[in-house]
Amino acid sequence: MTTGLAAKPVLAPALLRTTELSKRFSQRAPFSRKKFFIDALSAVDLDIQPHCLTAVVGESGSGKSTLASCIALLQKPDSGQIWFEGEEISNCTKEQLQSFRSKIQLVFQDSAGALNPRFTALEIIKEPLEIQKRGSDNELERTSRELMEQVGLSTDWAARVPSQLSGGQRQRLAIARALALKPTLLILDESLSGLDLITQSEILKLLQILRATHSLTYLLISHDIALVSQVTDYIVVMNKGCVVERGTRNQVICSPQHQHTRTLLNSARFTERKFQEFRLGARP
Repeated sequence: MTTGLAAKPVLAPALLRTTELSKRFSQRAPFSRKKFFIDALSAVDLDIQPHCLTAVVGESGSGKSTLASCIALLQKPDSGQIWFEGEEISNCTKEQLQSFRSKIQLVFQDSAGALNPRFTALEIIKEPLEIQKRGSDNELERTSRELMEQVGLSTDWAARVPSQLSGGQRQRLAIARALALKPTLLILDESLSGLDLITQSEILKLLQILRATHSLTYLLISHDIALVSQVTDYIVVMNKGCVVERGTRNQVICSPQHQHTRTLLNSARFTERKFQEFRLGARP
């Protein structure tokens, strides 16, 4: 009887590895003082290979974003370990944390909420460089303008604030800001879910270009298994805080072993079929 959790392939040493990572949240029941606990992560083992795109997929509440926050060191796991470039980082000091934060950057789903609404586009990209003291003001401005061009933003928009940009342009700006510190690992937490299909496709193409030019490794968090299957190298499927399946794109998409993976794929195919029927004018 299969468990659905494919054996880990034998690969080069992982850039990032989590072992037995667990995180629990306490909440109060409505109109009650009683607390109950939610296991957001339960003994999650994850390997992220260098220069590859690994996607973590699952429905809302499966623990994907909590995993991303723990890896990015925004939340401290209750137990387990996080290894990055051969070093254990889950219990690092404040000084070590600053160093690792520059190597692991996160792009959020809500770009409008993640960007300072009072800063211009140029100031948003320059801010992390100023904090890390990466050069003179002229050097930082030149670097920021170069990053705008690399993500497809015109430097003519350097003085615009986020509210003057479209959703896709704000997401490009968030990516440029994340790239400013030259990270090794870029985590994208549902960064494509709020965009239209054309913009999603454009951002995916941009990510492929940036992966080559900046030698990036990606962790893509998404609920849309059909979307990530277009670009990912490896897929990890989560359900209720646990990893239920993992493998290469072809292994997971073409030969899913776990029922939850098959459910996600069937849902994606049903949605695609209904969309095609709508385009062709078919009636239900």
